[in-house]
Amino acid sequence: MSKIALFQDYLAQMGGAERVTEAIHRALPEADLHTTLAVPERLSQYLRDRDPRTTWMQFLPAKSKLYRHYFLLYPFAVESARLEDYDLIVSSCCGYAKGVKRGKNAVHVCYCHNPMRWVWRFNDYVGREKFGGASKRALQLLVGGLKRWEKQAATRPDYYIANSYIVAERLKMAFGVDAEVIEPPIVTSRFKVSSETEDYYLILSRLVSYKRIDLAVEACTRTNRRLVVIGDGPDRTRLQAMAGSTVTFLGRQPDEVVNRYASRCQALIFPGEEDFGMAPLEINAAGRPVVAYEAGGATETTIEGLNGVLFKEQTVDSLIQALEKCESHAWRTHAIRQHAQRYDISVFQERLLSFLSKVSPAVSNADETAERRLAS
Repeated sequence: MSKIALFQDYLAQMGGAERVTEAIHRALPEADLHTTLAVPERLSQYLRDRDPRTTWMQFLPAKSKLYRHYFLLYPFAVESARLEDYDLIVSSCCGYAKGVKRGKNAVHVCYCHNPMRWVWRFNDYVGREKFGGASKRALQLLVGGLKRWEKQAATRPDYYIANSYIVAERLKMAFGVDAEVIEPPIVTSRFKVSSETEDYYLILSRLVSYKRIDLAVEACTRTNRRLVVIGDGPDRTRLQAMAGSTVTFLGRQPDEVVNRYASRCQALIFPGEEDFGMAPLEINAAGRPVVAYEAGGATETTIEGLNGVLFKEQTVDSLIQALEKCESHAWRTHAIRQHAQRYDISVFQERLLSFLSKVSPAVSNADETAERRLAS
């Protein structure tokens, strides 16, 4: 009987990459789930129940707080994972998982969210974090080593799947590989359309500097628009300090609270540049539009006048103009939801299984068993 492994960089939060990993596993329920380290209390019940197999990094101190600071250790942990007995390895990769080693006859398919983002766009990151000269030079040396490792690790997968056409282009430029594009899964059934719309905009995001939540906070503070921020992260203190009285921070919230705010907001504000961006389509599934920066995955999923508004410059003034445009438009709630349903989790899983069945005998009967897998 064929053995399948699913490997993710780390399982220390419940963001978009983790939701993709859960959707992959639901399509391949017989797969063993592997990762470098896991923080179970931060994961969905489904992922906790899969009992992820970890590496020696699981025993590092304060991993729930410091997992990002251990960035130099992940290449060693990934390469130490024992996957020689598997016939198919599917990696869900934001940077490291592509480097897992496989058995001689195994097939490795990498679902890649992006080349290691902060390595390939180092200057953007250190500029926002305002590192001093000495710290910047030291980090640059370390990042140079990571980039060399990633280029070598990128030769290990047999096949790549990218989460967007933009990421497929980046993979081609960085590593010279071709990638199939299968967009991430949206659980549209989780969201319901409301007959009521309330007077607030919504942020649904981890609060980290590169997501540019500061633009939304400043724009709504300056114009006295209500803004509800759901999510947490290291940038929260700075954002709260700059926020006016119309901005409310709710921290992390359970799905039922998120769903309520999603269905009644004026729109989701999506001011960062993301590789794909699942939150806009989740809000679309609730029938509400998005106001998004015209870059990254938003350019592939946001259609002006149908499900959102794009603003061209990553500035407060450009965002305010887009908010005014959003408020002047008559949105068709059910047309917005229909757009989101094109990215439903069932579509993702069917496309994934179809691709895997073409490249690996371990999933050769995917067409016959898809209904069983998707129902699991």
